[in-house]
Amino acid sequence: MTHAPRSESVAPQVWTGRASNRMQWVLAVVGAACLALGIELAVDQPATTDLVPLVMSVVGCLAAGLLILFGTVAFTHVKVQVDRECVEVRCGHIGLPRRRIPLADVSGARLAPLISPRTWGGWGYRWRPEKGTAVIVRRGPGIVIDLGGDRRFTVTVDDPEGAVQAIAAWLRLRSRPLASS
Repeated sequence: MTHAPRSESVAPQVWTGRASNRMQWVLAVVGAACLALGIELAVDQPATTDLVPLVMSVVGCLAAGLLILFGTVAFTHVKVQVDRECVEVRCGHIGLPRRRIPLADVSGARLAPLISPRTWGGWGYRWRPEKGTAVIVRRGPGIVIDLGGDRRFTVTVDDPEGAVQAIAAWLRLRSRPLASS
C-alpha cells in the first residue's frame, strides 16, 4: 500500500487498500452445490419422472446456485484506490460492482473503527436510508466518505487511516488556490 505523505508541500501519491472475507467462499461452495444438484437432476432422471416437477426442480436449483455463487464471489474482496481524480471501489475478481466517486463530490472522509454487516443487513453492496450506501465484505474497520447533503458512502478496507489521510491530502491540494506565474 502506498500512503499519502503528511506534508502539504508534496502531492500525495495513489493510495490503494483492500479487504477480503474468506467466509464468502463457503457460501460460494453452497452455490456450486446447488448448481451441481440442478445438473444432476436434469441429467440423471428416469423417463417415468413427471416433467413439470422435474423442470421446476432443475430451474430452481440452477437459479439458486447461480445467484448464490455469483452473489458471493463478487464480494470475496474489495479494492479501494484513492488518486487525484477519485475514490474508486471495485469488488470481487472482475471488479464488479464498481463505484467511482469523483473527489469533486467528496466533502470529507473519516475512520469507522467497526463496521458490522449486521447493522447494514449483511455482506455486499448495501443501502440504508439513514446510513447511505456501503460495500461491506467483512466486519472490521473502514472509511466513511461524506458526499455532502447527508449522503455517505462506507466501505470496509484494511488500513482505513491511510485512506482517510490520502483523501484529506488530495482534498487539501484541490482546495488550494493556484499560484500565479
